This record gives sequence, C-alpha cells and structure tokens, in this order.
Amino acid sequence: MTSGRDEIAVVGAGLAGCLLACFLARRGYPVALYERRPDPRTSTAERGRSINLALSARGLDALRRIGLDEQVMGDALPMRGRMIHPVAGEPRFQSYSADGDRAINSISRSALNNALLTAAAARPGVRIAFDHRLVGLDPATGEMAFETPQGKLTATAPVVLGADGAGSAVRGQLLGYGVLDESLDFLDYGYKELTIPPVGGEFALDPAALHIWPRGTSMMIALPNPDRSFTCTLFWPTHGTAAFASLGSPAAVERHFATHYPDLLALAPNLVDDYRHNPVGVLGTVRCHPWQVNGRVALLGDAAHAIVPFYGQGANCAFEDVVELDRCLDECGDRWASALPLFQRRRQANVEAIARMALANFVEMRDKVASPVFQARRRIEHALERALPGRYVSQYELVSFSTTPYAEVRRRVRRQYAAVGAAAAGTAALLAGVGALLARGRRG
Repeated sequence: MTSGRDEIAVVGAGLAGCLLACFLARRGYPVALYERRPDPRTSTAERGRSINLALSARGLDALRRIGLDEQVMGDALPMRGRMIHPVAGEPRFQSYSADGDRAINSISRSALNNALLTAAAARPGVRIAFDHRLVGLDPATGEMAFETPQGKLTATAPVVLGADGAGSAVRGQLLGYGVLDESLDFLDYGYKELTIPPVGGEFALDPAALHIWPRGTSMMIALPNPDRSFTCTLFWPTHGTAAFASLGSPAAVERHFATHYPDLLALAPNLVDDYRHNPVGVLGTVRCHPWQVNGRVALLGDAAHAIVPFYGQGANCAFEDVVELDRCLDECGDRWASALPLFQRRRQANVEAIARMALANFVEMRDKVASPVFQARRRIEHALERALPGRYVSQYELVSFSTTPYAEVRRRVRRQYAAVGAAAAGTAALLAGVGALLARGRRG
C-alpha cells in the first residue's frame, strides 16, 4: 500500500502528530513519527500536566474519519453545561445548548494521546522513534538531526511536518534559518492543576457539568474523569500580591481557599500538597508566518498557532487542521508544493478567529458567568434559538457543536446580533408609535 512513495517525517507524537500519521498512512504514505519523549504509554506522566480536554464536534469529526470516535468516546464524559460555584450560596447550572441535550466531552489528554498513538502504530507503514529530540533541520533539503540515547542521528525526508506543540522545535529551526517570523503573546496568568478525588467511590460533584469558580481576578474549573475524580485547573496571575507566588506556606494556601473557594477544601484532601508541588503552566497565543517553507517543511496545530484553552478548542482546532490538510492533498493530487500553501490560506483566518474568541471567553468565564445580566442574555439567546431553529444559533453552539469555519462563526454571530438589534429597535419604535397614537386618542 505504501510502495512507490517516500517516507514523510512527522515531528511530534502528541495529539496532532499521531492523528496526522493516521491520516497520511490512510493515504498510502509511509510515515516516520519522531517524538522527543519516551513512549508515554509505558512512562510515568509528569506531575500536574494531565490537564483535561473538552472534545467537541470538530475533534469528533476528525476521529470519525479514521474510525476512532467510538473508542475514544468510551473514555469520555459528556458535560451538558457549566455549573457555577459562587463564594456563598448554591451552585447554578447553565446549559450549553437551547435544548439542553448537546454536550462537550471531558477526556484525559494522556488517554486520548495513548489511543491515537496506538492507532498510529497499528497503521501499515508507520514507524515511531521515541527519545528523538530534534536539534537540526535544513528546510532546503529536509535533513534532520536528532539527539537520542544512542547519540546524534540524522535522517532526511522529502516532506517534514512539525506537529510538536507550542514550543515547537521545528518552528525554532525555521526561525534560526530566518524563513519565518513568530509572535508570542503570553498572558500574565498561569495555571496549576489540583485534584478532587472520588467520595465513597462516587463523584464528589455533578459529572455532567464543567464546574467553574469565577472569581474576577482568578478562576478555577473542574472536569470529570472516568475514575470518578475531577481534574481541577486554577488560573491566577503569575505576578503581584494576589498571584501563585503569594501563597508561601500551607496555612496561607488553606486560608486563601477557605476565603475564595470554601466548598473546595472539604472535597480536595490533597489540595495543599498539590498546590505547593504541582508546577505553574504558562498560557499564551502563538502566531507565525508563513506556516510552510519551500512546499516541503510545514507546521500545524499548536506548532503553528497555539491558543489559550478557554474555549476548549485547542485540540479540536488542531484536529481540524489535519482534516483540512487531508482535503488539500485531495484537491492538489498529493502535490505537497501546492497543498501546503493552500492549507495555510484555508486555515489562517479561521485559527486567528478562534484565538480571539478563546481570549474573549476567558473574560466571560472569569468575570461574567456569575452575573445576572450575563445569565439573562443566555436565556434570551436560548429562547431565540428555540423560536428560530437553524436561523439563530449562539456562538458557543456554532463553535462547539458544528464544523462551521471559525471565521464564518464570527461573521454569522455579528449578522445575528445586528438583526436582533434592528428588530428590537423596530419593535421599540412601533410600541412608541402605538403609545403616541393612544395618547392622542385619549386627549381627543
């Protein structure tokens, strides 16, 4: 099946790289998948780095194309809305969809990565080289250099695809050759992982919701796991008097959570230990141009356009990259020199759109979801969706429950808001006119 074709190199055996290897193998390409880490299926996960993913329509569409969706969903838990935890009072549920039936799916990053890695390894023509850290890449020739436990090794490929994440070594090599520019926009917020274990063998919180503790200058979320635990992620500034570093002692950690997250202390017996020993991750947006050089070296997923995680679209967006690249190869007859520039033209406006929506959603989750005004707006949106099915669809539903291109989502939402605003203004004018007529009639 792979005879007559040269081996394509994919650097990075994370989510996007493994999915890409599966798609390329399906097209009949032999694939060399290089990964700097040991095999994650047999090694211990790094503490505090198992942040959950919210798998939704775009990611499931990609998995469905290679017959992996049902297997992956076996390890996923559907979340049909947000559960908002105030400082005082009972939590409140906010449905993601107008009918309350649609859900995003909580899944462990490592479980999804392992499923994709196993699927890639099972494809004919795919070979995986672990403990291979890219330290050299010539974009003109496709020659690569790797540091390995056996020493420095070299390899050459006609096409090299960098799917090696936000800190991409492939992007770094292209930067070194001066063939692309990059922009790194880091938030002054980081994240730290905490855990809520099962209570009596059951979930301590409702597993059908994504739990949010919005606190204005900070925020925490919790996603359910199949073992009935919750993976929590605390987002907080990295500098200042109210920041991760401001809690220096176990007593200070306990006091802070008792004040700002009072319902969490009883649910997280290892909270102080997790807080003090789990690392603080960075959050930011990566932009670069171009994504491809000479039609033979290209970037995709986070390596080309990492985004902040607040719309739950990072992995979904990367998976959609793979689907679009596969489509471009179809349209270009597998001519990489044509397909790679076409891929960038098709995707760049869409990934910029979701990057902006993700940043805006951070403000919404942190500051607005607990607001009565925001909650009233959501109720109105859901009422409009029920009254105008298919004609009015909220931004959240278009992003999470459809494969409508992200840039088109933004355009459509702007058109909807304009139409609703015009209708509201027209209704107000009509009511004012009727009121004036009635007043004149009374005077007459």
